[in-house]
Amino acid sequence: MPAPHPPEFRRRAIELARVGGRPIAAVAKQLSISESCLRNWVAQADADERGSDSRLTSADKEELTALRRDKRRLEIESEILKRAAA
Repeated sequence: MPAPHPPEFRRRAIELARVGGRPIAAVAKQLSISESCLRNWVAQADADERGSDSRLTSADKEELTALRRDKRRLEIESEILKRAAA
């Protein structure tokens, strides 16, 4: 997997896609990224700024990741306690 692009590059790419008046495919080609990558960035930025019924915001994704990590840790701790009590 290639290294992630810096946040400033993403912000600028999203800005170009929104206000450039050019198709996303042309902007993506100019920036040497895939069209689907740029479309995903724009869709995520829209969800973060305006909310969306079909896409989680970045903050929601981070919270979900943390909750899943905590759930897994608690499951492991619970299993350890069960074995210790047996």
